[in-house]
Amino acid sequence: MARLARLSTAGLLALALAGGNAQSESRGPKAPRFEVLAHVEPGDGATTADVFARDGYAYLSSWRGTCTSKGVRVYDMRSPRRPVKVSSFADAQVEPEVAGSWSEKTIVQRVSTGAFVGTLAVTSFQSCRAGGFQGFGLYDVTVPEHPRRLSLQRTDPRGSHEIWLQPARGRAYVYTAINYSEQTSGADYDPKTGNVTIPGKPDFRIFDVSDPGRPAEVGSWGAWVKLGVHPTAGRGFFKRNFVHSVIGNAKGTRAYLSYWDLGTVILDVTRPADPRYLGRTPPASNPEGDVHSAALGQNGKLLVETQESRIGTARLFDISNERKPRFLRELKLPGLRNPVPGEPFYIDSVHDPKVRGKTAYFSWYRQGVVAADISKPGKARVLARFLPPAGQVSEPMFWGVFAEAGKDYVLASDFGSGLWVVRFRR
Repeated sequence: MARLARLSTAGLLALALAGGNAQSESRGPKAPRFEVLAHVEPGDGATTADVFARDGYAYLSSWRGTCTSKGVRVYDMRSPRRPVKVSSFADAQVEPEVAGSWSEKTIVQRVSTGAFVGTLAVTSFQSCRAGGFQGFGLYDVTVPEHPRRLSLQRTDPRGSHEIWLQPARGRAYVYTAINYSEQTSGADYDPKTGNVTIPGKPDFRIFDVSDPGRPAEVGSWGAWVKLGVHPTAGRGFFKRNFVHSVIGNAKGTRAYLSYWDLGTVILDVTRPADPRYLGRTPPASNPEGDVHSAALGQNGKLLVETQESRIGTARLFDISNERKPRFLRELKLPGLRNPVPGEPFYIDSVHDPKVRGKTAYFSWYRQGVVAADISKPGKARVLARFLPPAGQVSEPMFWGVFAEAGKDYVLASDFGSGLWVVRFRR
């Protein structure tokens, strides 16, 4: 950590692909670099989780931490050097029903249906103490300064881990990952051993939220029932097959399930009541798997996949043929080591990806925020990394990153220090 702490914003490290020449990429006045525009610590005692942006507002979610249930903090980003907190929602102070829950993921979209026209937010809820609410909440954030809850939807046997909000063909859907559901809701599941022979409810579920005051489950999909893949038939350190995360494409016809050791599963969800399996990404060369999240580029033809493992990497795939995703490139950070005893296994792992144009951004936990050139995906390369200025953060742990279309800044969320607003210059 001493080496990382010495990296100031002015001295941001330009990193090469494993085996490349980092020095040659960082030489010269025009080397790709980040600059800090603003930093905001929420100051509410909560640990920060993901960040999302829409129409010049940032939505900063909170992790379980000490179970303070601080919900989602909303910031006006119209002056990116001076973010202003304008509201919050999904927090226990305003909504006692969600006390004992945490809300790590929030997605915000413009929605136009017969029952709702405006800006809709969905946030995930997981319990962090007995009796805590688990599921998701829908909020009208058409006026971000005055969010209004429309409904809470419970999900069993667990809460909604990661989530997606998808407008499609005059309707709106929530896609959600219910971790380990197919295993733990099986009729003969043994919680002591983890053994189960009867599939439970699928991990992936689709809710019609066209009327956000009355969400209704309309579809689901699970690899055990559909592909015959048992939830515990994984590999590596954490042998599991479960849906960790999900995103959709712009047309609302595809869902991309980050299915841990199984890879990224691609589903046709044109008919939400009947999701159809198309294909999945091939296994990684490393012994772990642990597919965590995904992002799309090149008008949906490029898939960026991240793996949250001991030394996680990002992989790029051509998905022009969705039945046979074609591996293009793996992005690594050089010089990483396995975590020492007492450190989280994921401490130096990549976490979430986002794509804006020809650049992919990654939250890479202790390694900060990483920018990569994906203009030629088969030759993708890491360009630069952001770490907080020396002395400002004792132990960076970047959870989320977001690059809103049409903006010249990037948002990043750090566990302990909150929201960072940075500009990437190539």
